[in-house]
Amino acid sequence: MELRLHDTLTREKRTFVPLDPNNVRMYVCGPTVYDFAHIGNARPVIVFDVLFRLLRHLYGEAHVKYVRNITDVDDKINDRAARDFPGLPLNEAIRKVTEQTGKQFHADVDALGALRPSVEPRATEHIAEMREIIERLVAGGFAYVAEDHVLFSPQAMNAANAGLPRYGALSNRSLDEMVAGARVDVAPYKKGNTDFVLWKPSKPGEPSWPSPAGITAEGRPGWHVECSAMAWKHLGEHFDIHGGGIDLVFPHHENELAQTCCAFHQQRMANYWMHNGFLQVESEKMSKSLGNFITIRELLADWPGEVLRLNMLKTHYRSPIDWTMKSLEESAKTLDDWYRVAGDIEPGRPAASVVEPLLDDLNTSLAIAALHSLRGSDVPALAGSLRLLGFLSESAAQWEGRKQQASGIDTKEVERLISERTAARSRKDFKESDRIRDLLAAMGVAIKDSKDGTTWEVAR
Repeated sequence: MELRLHDTLTREKRTFVPLDPNNVRMYVCGPTVYDFAHIGNARPVIVFDVLFRLLRHLYGEAHVKYVRNITDVDDKINDRAARDFPGLPLNEAIRKVTEQTGKQFHADVDALGALRPSVEPRATEHIAEMREIIERLVAGGFAYVAEDHVLFSPQAMNAANAGLPRYGALSNRSLDEMVAGARVDVAPYKKGNTDFVLWKPSKPGEPSWPSPAGITAEGRPGWHVECSAMAWKHLGEHFDIHGGGIDLVFPHHENELAQTCCAFHQQRMANYWMHNGFLQVESEKMSKSLGNFITIRELLADWPGEVLRLNMLKTHYRSPIDWTMKSLEESAKTLDDWYRVAGDIEPGRPAASVVEPLLDDLNTSLAIAALHSLRGSDVPALAGSLRLLGFLSESAAQWEGRKQQASGIDTKEVERLISERTAARSRKDFKESDRIRDLLAAMGVAIKDSKDGTTWEVAR
């Protein structure tokens, strides 16, 4: 069975045919490092990690290159730096913020079971590539200089009629619709309402670099050109897959596509554009004003990362997801069972019943349903399939121990009470046995009696 992926640009599911099977290339927009990542940020991390794993399974680990950038120049970073380190020069404060929040992000996504990308470029390391793209766009008539700014003209792109895609094709909007439906920056030096910034002057104390296109004042790049430059540097002018959240389709990905195609005279930037759907919390849009804004770090304080991962993958990546406490509890119970059954089993090959749904536009919900059917029929295949999806990263004992540690349960006290209960049962003192069982339950411990003895786990 062949891999088929839904392409946002063509709005259809297409068979995936890599440009070079020995060098399959994927770019995914990464974090802007100014604060803890929230659970919505975790969705593309997990979704495209599964795709990365699947591509490695199909083409071999050495033949897949995954690039996920870090945006380390941005107004939000500047604001955070000035707030947190008021006594430091801004550039030094910015470095402290990006180093600290970058480490936080890595720790969080590592806990989610996500593999590190092949390359993780930082925007500030690719200023030369950004200037090169901007110079090409100005020389080609797609961008212009105005008051120390460089702006891209979608009108010029659409008027060129030079085998380029239409600006607006990715988001399926006309220029008029973009003006009517978007927050458009009003500036007297702009030739058109939809023109967007490629380069702008830096304010005093802000990060700055020598400007392109003959501008004498130093400046800094716009957001969109950063990803065009990093993708070009590490994947080339034309590559296989570009991914991200659906909120990035317009304007970010629309502008990326326009810049790259015009700079390099390409019909496509990526052959497949993939976008994951929105995330809600308890049926409401996540926002700080509603008090339901949850960071990955906050959730990891209460749940193992694999629980968050499974909870995310139960919903197809293109569908909206409703993040609920009930669903988290169900995911935790499922993982408890998988670890009990397969945590210490030598993994076999991933089962075809799990891989085939993944080949159909990454249908993780059907793949997870197939995992349940393997539980009683082929445990080695269950273990191999779970590892393909990024689960079973530790032994069954480690899993249980970490849950106990997180719950604050005194293991020695639990074992002492279970021993006393066993003795009470052996002398048929069922009143005492029930009392100890209830005491354990109040401690958050669930016990299970069998012919082989009594086992226990942290109650969910």
